[in-house]
Amino acid sequence: MGLTKQYLAYRPVSSFNIIASSRANISFISVNNIDGRYVVVAAAEKVLVWNMRVGDKVAEFSRDKQEVTFLRASPDHKHLAVGFADGVVEMFSFESKQSVCSFAAHRSAVSALNFDLLGLKLVSGGLDNDVVVLDVVAQTGRCRLTGHTAPVTQVCFMQRYPDVIVSSSKDTQIKFWNVETQCCFKTIVDHRTEVWGIVLMRNDDFLVCGSADTQLSVYRIAPNLDESKPIQATEEQLPEDESTVSPFRCTAIGSIQRAGHGRTINLVSDANGQVLGCNGTDKQIELFYFTPLDEAVQKLTKRLKKLNTKKSTETTDSQKDADIRQLSLTDEIRRLSSIPTPDKVKSFDLLLGSQSELRICCTFLKNFVELFSLDMNVKKAEPMPIYSIHKQGHSSEARSVSFSSDSLAIASGSAESLKLWNRSSQTVLRTIETDGYVVSTCFVPGDRHVLVGLKGGQLLIVDIVAGEVLERIEAHEKEIWSIVLTPDMHGCVTGGGDMTVKFWSFELIASSDRPEVKVLSLLHKNTLKLEETVLCVRISPNGKYLAVALLDTTVKIFFLDSLKFYLSLYGHKLPVLTMDISYDSNLIVTGSADRTIKIWGMDFGDCHRSLLAHDNTVTALQFIPQTHMFFSCSKDGKLKQWDADNFQKIVTLPSHLGEAHALAVSPNGKFVVSCGSDRTLRLFHRTDEPLVLQDVQEEEREELENAALATGEDSAVAGLPGLRLPSKKTIGSEKGAESILECLEVSKQYEEEGGKGALPPLMFAYSVTNTDEFLLTVLARVRASDLEESLLLLPFSAVCELLERIPQLTTTRKDQTELICKVVLFLFRVHQKPIVNNQVLLPVIQKIIRTLQEAIGELRDMIGTNFHASQMLQRELEENDGCVLFRDATKLRSQRDRRRKKREANKRTFVNMAK
Repeated sequence: MGLTKQYLAYRPVSSFNIIASSRANISFISVNNIDGRYVVVAAAEKVLVWNMRVGDKVAEFSRDKQEVTFLRASPDHKHLAVGFADGVVEMFSFESKQSVCSFAAHRSAVSALNFDLLGLKLVSGGLDNDVVVLDVVAQTGRCRLTGHTAPVTQVCFMQRYPDVIVSSSKDTQIKFWNVETQCCFKTIVDHRTEVWGIVLMRNDDFLVCGSADTQLSVYRIAPNLDESKPIQATEEQLPEDESTVSPFRCTAIGSIQRAGHGRTINLVSDANGQVLGCNGTDKQIELFYFTPLDEAVQKLTKRLKKLNTKKSTETTDSQKDADIRQLSLTDEIRRLSSIPTPDKVKSFDLLLGSQSELRICCTFLKNFVELFSLDMNVKKAEPMPIYSIHKQGHSSEARSVSFSSDSLAIASGSAESLKLWNRSSQTVLRTIETDGYVVSTCFVPGDRHVLVGLKGGQLLIVDIVAGEVLERIEAHEKEIWSIVLTPDMHGCVTGGGDMTVKFWSFELIASSDRPEVKVLSLLHKNTLKLEETVLCVRISPNGKYLAVALLDTTVKIFFLDSLKFYLSLYGHKLPVLTMDISYDSNLIVTGSADRTIKIWGMDFGDCHRSLLAHDNTVTALQFIPQTHMFFSCSKDGKLKQWDADNFQKIVTLPSHLGEAHALAVSPNGKFVVSCGSDRTLRLFHRTDEPLVLQDVQEEEREELENAALATGEDSAVAGLPGLRLPSKKTIGSEKGAESILECLEVSKQYEEEGGKGALPPLMFAYSVTNTDEFLLTVLARVRASDLEESLLLLPFSAVCELLERIPQLTTTRKDQTELICKVVLFLFRVHQKPIVNNQVLLPVIQKIIRTLQEAIGELRDMIGTNFHASQMLQRELEENDGCVLFRDATKLRSQRDRRRKKREANKRTFVNMAK
């Protein structure tokens, strides 16, 4: 048996260029008790925290390859809830920068997230039409609310009624849910088009809804008291009487006419519900201020005086109530100055400070973030832009990348500019406006200049040091799809969409400004005319051949010196978009739109092998210098490494979240960079870690097998067809069920042998000494969010065996009473009918009830004793020492109470903003 060929592994270094994704939202966060300066945004599969003042990245959170779709910071600003495209909600800690817990909540992307007032519960809405309530403390789901028939657009908790959730959907309905009863008790069906957003304003006094028209619907929410009901109810009012079900009345009181055009895209309020912001499809953000009740009454009084209404100078309570009933939207809502934005807004967030300063942070489609400030104390104040982050990335998708000869710099081109990046720090060195769409780039020998090919046929010579365009040459009539240097480094060759290949030589000419200074220029030497559009050009390293890929699916090879025809490579079914020639000029590899890569010999033009390489068009490929290995990327987003000698795929690197447009391999072969439609540049480096081909293939096969659930997607139990758990089946839940079954089997065999002798290897691995500890350790290691799904996968025989072990487990391990109760209650709820009909389990159930009640009673007594004993010790110490224990905690508690009272009184929380 021969030696196995080994390779060196390429690992991801970083992804850069992206400032903020357009799919997810933006949110203000507090860092070191500083508000108004830091924002959190999504960047493809990562979450970034930006310091808007200095434009630096403060923190970064990442999970895996899934795209981030929604963000929400907890009320105490200690945790960040992140929703992903696969339906998972991940909780990150700002302090540790690590994941705290994970919820597999939805079967498709998460579209909305919101915490309750205390941050103990989290509600999420998804594109699977469901609303899921999650318990942050227990790290499990509480319930799944189903009723919408289209994707959910927004969900939020009510402050006055903590167990009530309001949700909106594209099915044109707004639903009110009760978490305790898990049912919808009220539905608003007034809208004829999709509801794109809802906001609760002024401590749940108003519900504002945005739909596909240019109006915002406003509903008043009032307690459902008997005295507030009308004395005479008409026939039309009778069906709306929901006092027996709903604790409040929600009545439409009018609408707000937006100045913008198109549908409402975002509807956002500040933390206290006083300022409302909305934007449509145009370039502006409209702001509305919901005045406090006293201010609204004063405004009404002034308005009535202007109408010469007879009114006494002393206002009684009855008169004030009459005024409140006469309040209109014009009295309670004031329009603020709109914010004109430089581009279409994708998302924004509001923060209202103590000095009536309103800050608005926005993300835009063109990959930049901007922060505005508005002084609400000044009449007709104009919003002012404060900070902006836009130079750290391209405004559009990067279409071309290339490495400098020393592998230290990376050039990337997009629709409007060329950027030079520092490879080690991934920071921008230069940004040069090109005034054209960049489709190809190439470094000039010496790395002081870059050649840039534009879609309009212009060839730019860019000076890196000065950061300016030296010369703009009308090289081709159409796109310059390819630029390649000649082997002698004295010139370059360009291929364009005008069916020509042009040869250029470098020369130094006198500058027009300073004749004594020489600047680089290009001299046109020769032109090769062809019958079809040129898509790619390559020159063999030995300087003999010129390969040209044409639109007619062929690759024609010419002698470089005489330009005489040499070979034609025919075999692709669709045009060849990219190709490369090996360092020894023996192999040429072509990638086509037909998803295949073909390896050809340069001597006879024979096809060595045709590889079905990707699932979509192959967009770029390049050999690793001094090897026969090459990288390829495709519109399927994947980046793959291949061996052209044995025609094997070596490895698939972490892919883009969309199409991959281009790639470049560094001249030293240690680095690879790629660009794609997710606006990221992804950098990989070669490690010293050996990579065995067979091992990599086995890992990829295992990953594909693990990605598919062995037990199916649905959670099904016999007799419970409508089971809707607040979680979904995952690989973790299947592994948890396997570990529980394995534990029961090993424990049974060990007990049958008398429980003596050597421990089984599995028990030894878990560092346990008996079967009770073994079972508890296995149950505790199953993730809290996966525990119910794992128990659901157990067969009924295993459930019976597990229940038989519970009494002994409860008696020996009273410290795990909470976990045991959780397991027992779920099994009883799910398998109620089979357990009731099983007479053998009757004595076991009776014993479980008795032992669990005793354990819970002891736990309750112990907690109560410790609590009151600590209070007694505190009182004694305070009396003896004359000091107050836990002074800081008392202060914090009193501050929380004051904030709560102020919120109830519709007063603004003081926020210290940092300039």
